[in-house]
Amino acid sequence: MRPVGPGARLAVVAPSGPFDVEGFLLGVERLRATFDVVYRADIVAREGYLAGDDTRRAAELVDALEDDSVDAVVCARGGYGAMRILDRIGVERVRRARKRLVGFSDVTALHALWARAGVPSLHATMVASLGRADAETEARLVGALCGSVPFPPPGGRTMRAGVGQGVLVGGNLAIVTALLGTPYALELAGRVLFLEDVGERPYRIDRMLTQLRLAGAFRELAGVVLGTFTDCEPGPDGRTVDDVLDDAFDDVPFPVVRGVAAGHGAPNHPLELGAPVTLRAEPEAGVTRRV
Repeated sequence: MRPVGPGARLAVVAPSGPFDVEGFLLGVERLRATFDVVYRADIVAREGYLAGDDTRRAAELVDALEDDSVDAVVCARGGYGAMRILDRIGVERVRRARKRLVGFSDVTALHALWARAGVPSLHATMVASLGRADAETEARLVGALCGSVPFPPPGGRTMRAGVGQGVLVGGNLAIVTALLGTPYALELAGRVLFLEDVGERPYRIDRMLTQLRLAGAFRELAGVVLGTFTDCEPGPDGRTVDDVLDDAFDDVPFPVVRGVAAGHGAPNHPLELGAPVTLRAEPEAGVTRRV
């Protein structure tokens, strides 16, 4: 892994959707207090819901990976589009470069590519939102880039008690499920899986978790960490996301922790994907059905 510290060169890329330019420039300036930050002039391109066409976005990421002066790659924003360029990047290019990737949400598709390459990456705040974030968010991101990534993030509550050890993988639930059946699907056996999402009705969360279960994803996991499920309001039926999560993980044989402060909510604490972790889910007082 390329080392990152104060003065390291970060290449900012936009592999997914377009972004607010003012917030982006503010985020760049905040990163420049610690790092040397570079980006291509065409990063502000827009083509519908994409930050330019697939060729532009893929070439930008390839340039960042193949430029020997660049130490890490930070995404400008999520949105949608990273899946469209996975086959233009390739596992071997990521493996050769061994550069840390930073982002979340739609960037989960690229985290899966990094996982296939065996290269750690950071599930963390991106540049366009950093510009309007508080000082603590900036400090957490800088600390994570320089190697300080505590696990687990604060706020976790035990759903199923136990201890699980394995490499941490995952990210946005919708992207994790969308990758099933592709060459970029996450390898889950013996892993600790992190999941979060935003803007999905509970029945859609149910459908995605059911898809994971039917695909065999829950058979050999070492544990699950659930982050924030933001703006996932119930429909007229009244069934909540908590109801869905309770049902989905009611009888699994591995530890499950929910509500950690990572995802689309605030604060979004960094997670080092691809790192070995130990998940300790302590029994809750008065709860006897969880083992």
